[in-house]
Amino acid sequence: MTTQPVHDGGALIPRPDKTFPALRTALAQVAPSRLAEMTSERDTVFTMATQSNSFGPIAMFQLKWATVIEIERFPDVARRLHAAEQAAQVLDKEDPKWQVAMDEIREIMQAARAQVANG
Repeated sequence: MTTQPVHDGGALIPRPDKTFPALRTALAQVAPSRLAEMTSERDTVFTMATQSNSFGPIAMFQLKWATVIEIERFPDVARRLHAAEQAAQVLDKEDPKWQVAMDEIREIMQAARAQVANG
């Protein structure tokens, strides 16, 4: 994990490095229920990378999980995302609240990816 201080006051843990061990350790702290999903996906991604002789799948895996962790590091942001995801699943797509939920999901994901890319 990075040793940079958390200056926003809201993060549960520092932003981890994008290595698999650092991401796994961070996920265990902020969203342990997703560890099995991450491990299963890692196995699939590494197989794809080997078969395609490309690091692309591994880089996408790292970006995805760094983004998940970025969101989960901040409990308020994670709650907003999970509420929007739930709304998007149960609301009819014709309901204006469905689009509001989708916009919230997109906004949170884009902000988290930007933080990961710039951090």
